[in-house]
Amino acid sequence: MENLALIESFSEFKDDKLIDRVTLMAILEDVFRNALKKKYGSDDNFDIIINPDKGDMEIWRNRVVVADGEVEDPNEEISLSEARKIEEDFEIGEDVSEEVKLMDLGRRSILALRQNLIAKIHEHDNTNIYKQFKDLEGEIYTAEVHHIRHRAVILLDDDGHEIILPKDKQIPSDFFRKGDNVRGIIESVELKGNKPAIIMSRANPLFLEKLFEQEIPEVFDGLITVKKVVRIPGEKAKVAVDSYDDRIDPVGACVGMKGSRIHGIVRELGNENIDVINFTNNTNLFITRALSPAKVTSLTIDEEHKRVEVILKPEEVSKAIGRGGHNIRLAGQLTGYEIDVLREGAEEDVELTEFSDEIETWIINEFKKIGLDTAKSVLEKDLSFLVNSTDLEEETIIEVVNILKEEFEE
Repeated sequence: MENLALIESFSEFKDDKLIDRVTLMAILEDVFRNALKKKYGSDDNFDIIINPDKGDMEIWRNRVVVADGEVEDPNEEISLSEARKIEEDFEIGEDVSEEVKLMDLGRRSILALRQNLIAKIHEHDNTNIYKQFKDLEGEIYTAEVHHIRHRAVILLDDDGHEIILPKDKQIPSDFFRKGDNVRGIIESVELKGNKPAIIMSRANPLFLEKLFEQEIPEVFDGLITVKKVVRIPGEKAKVAVDSYDDRIDPVGACVGMKGSRIHGIVRELGNENIDVINFTNNTNLFITRALSPAKVTSLTIDEEHKRVEVILKPEEVSKAIGRGGHNIRLAGQLTGYEIDVLREGAEEDVELTEFSDEIETWIINEFKKIGLDTAKSVLEKDLSFLVNSTDLEEETIIEVVNILKEEFEE
């Protein structure tokens, strides 16, 4: 009954944890064998019989009978006189099986055994959680806000698993309250110590791709393929789509009548502006489409350096660049080319780099970031636009504008 009473306290783990009978038996046996090794030096000659369903267990030690006074290893050998106390007709050379009570291991060993068991079961649970979520990497997952920290939101799913949504993986406009349901992709799963760290992201381009799969039936069914997604989270995104069936308009199918299909995705992403573009292997045409809504007059591609010069009418330049330079930056990421915008009829224009003796390089680079790489392209912009679109001080911009104006004054 001693063994039964003790094992009953261990069997509670089977009810509390999602652990199958075979695994529980293996963990229990491993824990008890470790305890036997500490007590007797070896567990090779012990048989452990566990029945976790009934909550009972038996441990038997097997020893060989030797003559009195010839016992060299008391763990594996027993003297004839000691053996006959167990059963009177034992003879030298016979095997003796004797039951070991858990109490024989000592109180401290039993406490250590229980702690070891708890650790082993937690390790098993963490390994299972790691495997479960590792298989979900790149997939959309929903969990509830548990509490909000300065650098991350901590979520819990229906099974109580903790999921971390770091600040830099959120959309800038995201605002959560405790109890809110949050959707994102499982971006990464790592074991930190023995505990899995599950990271969710809403800023990853893959989240937008998976939303297309979830919300647009033709994408889910494979009739439309999402070729590439680029994003500035919460601001703007470009999605290149293709269909192998000429009867299907991939852009129309994704957007829907009056934007009905894409509206839910836009709302999920904090009103992120999404351009859906028809993919093509024709590089010229793909770059032209990527710069939408701007209309391209002509372009010249430098394949070696992966650059393209795009000629636009003056009124189309701001459309190509977009607010904060977002449109031209995403078009470059989508196509894989660095895009230089030139104005139609701007032969007399001068590259900003020509002013490097008067304007510092880092300042020129700030203008280039928003697609302004010539003198006239800067002069055509309002001062307020330049201040809002760059990280430059107003005084610095005025100084640059004055330098550029001198170039065109007679």
